[in-house]
Amino acid sequence: MYPTRFIARLRTAVVLVAALAALSACSSDNESGADSDNAAQPAETVQAEIGYMPILPDAPLFVGLEDGSIANAGIQPKLVSFQNGPAMVQALLGGQLDIAYFGIGPTMVARGKGADIKVVASNIIEQISFVALSELAPYFEDGDAATAFDRFARDKGRKARISTFPVGSVPQTVLAYWLDKQLGVDSDAIDVIYQGASQVQQSLLTGAVDGAAILEPVVSIVRNRRDDARVVAQGEAMFPGQPGAVLAVRAEFIEAHPQIVERLVAAHVRATEQLRAGDQAAIDAVHQYVGGGRLPRPVVAEAVAESADNFVADPNRIIDGTRRMRDFQQAQGTLGADTDIDALFETRFYDALDTRGSAKPSTP
Repeated sequence: MYPTRFIARLRTAVVLVAALAALSACSSDNESGADSDNAAQPAETVQAEIGYMPILPDAPLFVGLEDGSIANAGIQPKLVSFQNGPAMVQALLGGQLDIAYFGIGPTMVARGKGADIKVVASNIIEQISFVALSELAPYFEDGDAATAFDRFARDKGRKARISTFPVGSVPQTVLAYWLDKQLGVDSDAIDVIYQGASQVQQSLLTGAVDGAAILEPVVSIVRNRRDDARVVAQGEAMFPGQPGAVLAVRAEFIEAHPQIVERLVAAHVRATEQLRAGDQAAIDAVHQYVGGGRLPRPVVAEAVAESADNFVADPNRIIDGTRRMRDFQQAQGTLGADTDIDALFETRFYDALDTRGSAKPSTP
């Protein structure tokens, strides 16, 4: 009898020990998971007003919003959409916006007028293309591009009507640079119409203009809807090494929240890598915002693919190009105040990242 009772008690003890061990393991796992979750959460979370335009050059923002990396950086975004860069300049000068995704041209204008902002990352380079419609395109396809506008005017009895963004924007500056430095053509050779992104697109689609200096996704939209639309000059031909849209942060925000800015730049770099790789989730994110989310996804995918090599996050890559753009704009009279390019850029956050967009380990 006793041996039997002893064996039964021994079995009960083994079961209890195993149960306690399992509970202990579960508790450890839960604590470990909690620690891991806490580690993944930012130590600080702040609300930030973010200005942007619903255009492809701001794609890294859209990826970061949709995949949660901007929230994980510690930012509760309050989004403000704009139709053009000059409107964002006014918002910055009025004390709005902690973070802005916009063109380097308006960035210099805002800085020159007193907005204490810093460029912490690049979004895209060589983003502007020149699209010509049926009446103008043949003059670039047959004959010297430098004489295309003159030959058009002689044959048609009028100047070519060309649409682009407002004066001081990157598209307008690139158009002027192309005419002056690349083609050697006087700006009076064409009639320029200054419009916002949606208006430029509509002008091309309706044939109200003969061409436009514009960026994606307008280029892909127009080419998909008009068989006669031709890209007659790519970005590198119009302004080699042209800086495009950038990620700028108010200096006060940087000073108050440097770790958040560091995580924001890291998220920006990872988003850029996804866009360059044609990641489908990244394309889905862009589709949610570009064109107000109303564009067919294949058009957005085409625009991302066409721009893949142009997505560049490294701010160091665009410093020289920004200096050339500043000098040109000043010569053209479209940039009033002298902008200190070295003071405009804050590269330390990008420079602190390794190639995977993670913070480099500190040196002992």
